[in-house]
Amino acid sequence: MADPAFEDPRLARLYDLLEGARPDLGPYLALAARFGATRVLDLGCGTGTFACLLARRAVAVTGVDPARASLDVARGKPFADRVRWVAGDASAVAPQTPDRSGGSPLQVDLVTMTGNVAQAIVAEEEWRGALGVARTVLAPGGRLVFETRRPDREAWRQWTPDATRRHLDLPTGDHLEVWTEVLDVRPPLVTFRRHYRFGTEPPLWSDSTLRFRTRGEVEATLAEAGLEVEGVGDAPDRPGLEYVFVARRPG
Repeated sequence: MADPAFEDPRLARLYDLLEGARPDLGPYLALAARFGATRVLDLGCGTGTFACLLARRAVAVTGVDPARASLDVARGKPFADRVRWVAGDASAVAPQTPDRSGGSPLQVDLVTMTGNVAQAIVAEEEWRGALGVARTVLAPGGRLVFETRRPDREAWRQWTPDATRRHLDLPTGDHLEVWTEVLDVRPPLVTFRRHYRFGTEPPLWSDSTLRFRTRGEVEATLAEAGLEVEGVGDAPDRPGLEYVFVARRPG
């Protein structure tokens, strides 16, 4: 399921403004270049920033996301016409009939899940399904790269109204106040609500749940999916707070 914030057209249009310059995407671009990836599947592509950055570099990109409002924003960006946009989750690009080699009609060198995408796949069955799709669409030697917050750092303790409250003047002339509050903590699941108030209007809100998996849990599910862990690093934009996994399809 798509996060409600990304299904609402008004909120989807705010995403890029609230996220800013996205310094987290630079390392992903660097990895794509380092691996020589010319075909990329971006799972949970959202408003398409990363997919369009890849397309600008002449990479063939498929961007998949369940939120149609976010994809509508993505389609309006520069180089979006070079991206194949797919509405749905990972199963939307899962092959119905593998080719004779056991692979997929869609073959890529790199699968990415940036930002909160990996953690937003809360159900374990869906998580394993997404990893299975990644393994199937990857060409032999291709890689899956994603990040996930370290549960021992308990990032949710900082998601308080006082710590997260922001005031922005929008290009439309409206004033926006946005803040976050945690609703429920039942490790490994954390549910939180983001509030949006436009001027004097009653606030809108969107609830989200993230799953905080340990390094061992992630590595076990990667192995189960037939992917080899090539490396586990640190997120340059959040040092000490996240794991960045690089997994490889053997072959």
